[in-house]
Amino acid sequence: MDNKSLRLIVFFTLIMFIFCRFCPGAFKAYALSVEEEKVLGQKFLNKVRTYFDMVDDDYADEFINNLGQYLIRPLETKHFPFHFYIINDNNLNAFAAPGGHIFIYTGLIRVMDEIDELAAVMCHEIGHVSARHLSHRIEQNKKIGLATLAGVLAGIFIGGKAASAIMTGTMAAGIQAQLQYSRNDERQADQLGFKYMVKAGYDPSGMITTLKKINEGQWFSTDKIPSYLLTHPSGLERMSNLDMMLINYTGRPENKQAAKFRRFFPFLKTILMAKYNGPQEAERLFKKELEKKPDSMLAHFGLGVVLMEISGYDQAIDHFQKALNGKPESLFILRYLGEAYQLEGRDDRAITVFKKALEVDSQDTSVLFLLAMSYQNLEEYSKAVSLFERLTYIKPVKDAVFYNLGISYGRQERLALAHYNFGIYFKRQGNMRKAEFHFQKAGDLPNNNPALRNQIHKAMKDLR
Repeated sequence: MDNKSLRLIVFFTLIMFIFCRFCPGAFKAYALSVEEEKVLGQKFLNKVRTYFDMVDDDYADEFINNLGQYLIRPLETKHFPFHFYIINDNNLNAFAAPGGHIFIYTGLIRVMDEIDELAAVMCHEIGHVSARHLSHRIEQNKKIGLATLAGVLAGIFIGGKAASAIMTGTMAAGIQAQLQYSRNDERQADQLGFKYMVKAGYDPSGMITTLKKINEGQWFSTDKIPSYLLTHPSGLERMSNLDMMLINYTGRPENKQAAKFRRFFPFLKTILMAKYNGPQEAERLFKKELEKKPDSMLAHFGLGVVLMEISGYDQAIDHFQKALNGKPESLFILRYLGEAYQLEGRDDRAITVFKKALEVDSQDTSVLFLLAMSYQNLEEYSKAVSLFERLTYIKPVKDAVFYNLGISYGRQERLALAHYNFGIYFKRQGNMRKAEFHFQKAGDLPNNNPALRNQIHKAMKDLR
């Protein structure tokens, strides 16, 4: 064999190696593996965060995720850790993305009257995930690469002008139809959602009332409708199918946890209206409600949230206290009242309120975090550290827990622990350079804690 032939063989072997390494789906005919779908899900999530205004509120995020985790309990197999998000958008929409990421729009939540309707939407999307509908749709399209797939799927689910910006190229346009859910996918998601709702103790007729509201509030032009919705069975067809399923439904008593979410649902709606409806419009609506009902607990609470957003802490505190007159043990109101005191610099008063909130729910992570922050503000670092460390064992853990552990340990001159926790924080933030710096500093400092030395060594090894 001459040198030229040998060079050609080496060249093509190298090309095939690179192609297989970076485009592994090109030679597989089966559906996405769970691990591949997790990677695709993360890329999809990054796309959505780029083009959408995500609701960033601890209480709303905690509510939607706690409800989601409750609703997935009947699933025998959980392929992914489920995550639930609220998108700040007035459209009446929700969708399930790859890897167990489920999104609900604020516009859809605003038109809901009962939690049964929210549970219905979430259970339908959970049905898509548990049946791995997206994985099967993607089966024939892995050859285009996960990053491109993420963009195509984002365009399909988002729709409108944002879709055009995300989903570019003839390849993306050509496979769009293949990736949309089939009518059978939608029927199966309804059937599974129905089953999950019944087991959770919610009324599955909420699926029908939600469909009616979506149909009545439909977009004015089809270019604003996400394209995957155009392939759904019509509202009338789906409602007819659901009516048939309801024939043998006899209902069941609501359990304590289902009842708890029902009580908290009006607070979720109020928070979303107060923080994501524009402060002037939200203030107008809440004041209008107070003109009709001067003792309206939710209107006082909502107005307090609006005033907190514009730093009117004194007035916010006044409205939260009036709201407590109608609901003295409300966890939501106590959380916000304590936070208003904290933001005003009255941490002693905030601590009293947070302790009262913990009497209602001793495991509430938001209250525990806020209480730790007040202790940190008052330089009571031992109490702050105790609470932050406790929070590291309650999943999911907020990145800010590790950052503030670093601060409190640093103020106590426990520098190895301070740098170690800063390292964890920056690693979770994706800043590996700073993470390595802090882990290295933690490892270089003297300490008599063998367990900590092992943790630092493992953290450095994982980074490398």
